[in-house]
Amino acid sequence: MIDVYLRPLQIEDAETSYLWRNDPEIWLLTGYQPSGTTTIDSERDWLISVLKNKNEKRFAICLKDSNQYIGNVQLTDIESQRAQFHIFIGEKKYWGQGIATTATELIIKYGFNVLKLNEIYLYVNRNNYPAIKVYNRCGFNSDSEKNDQICMVLRNG
Repeated sequence: MIDVYLRPLQIEDAETSYLWRNDPEIWLLTGYQPSGTTTIDSERDWLISVLKNKNEKRFAICLKDSNQYIGNVQLTDIESQRAQFHIFIGEKKYWGQGIATTATELIIKYGFNVLKLNEIYLYVNRNNYPAIKVYNRCGFNSDSEKNDQICMVLRNG
């Protein structure tokens, strides 16, 4: 098992994350598709903008042994003790190694214990079987379906 930790996302992370935004394989099964090419500057500008949002908590997923930044996990749309969950592992060589499960568990603890959320929800492509498996393992349950997306919910307590 590869140990990871979360740290607040930083503007300097743009130097790595812009590469991930330009890899269509990473976005294949997500609800997000970047439009056009992302540059370091456009990624940096985007980070500067989103890191100001008070209703979002964005974190880098890092390897404990090397501090390498390998992905993002975040809680967005934080309102009325609810938040939307997002995750991706940008470094594809770490796919399928349990990192998403660990990072999801860490952000859930943060959301419920620090932010005092009552509910965390997410949307996942119905064909993204590895992600659905992770979310089920972490306690999320299917709530509804619309088009190709499944809404999953985890309630505190």
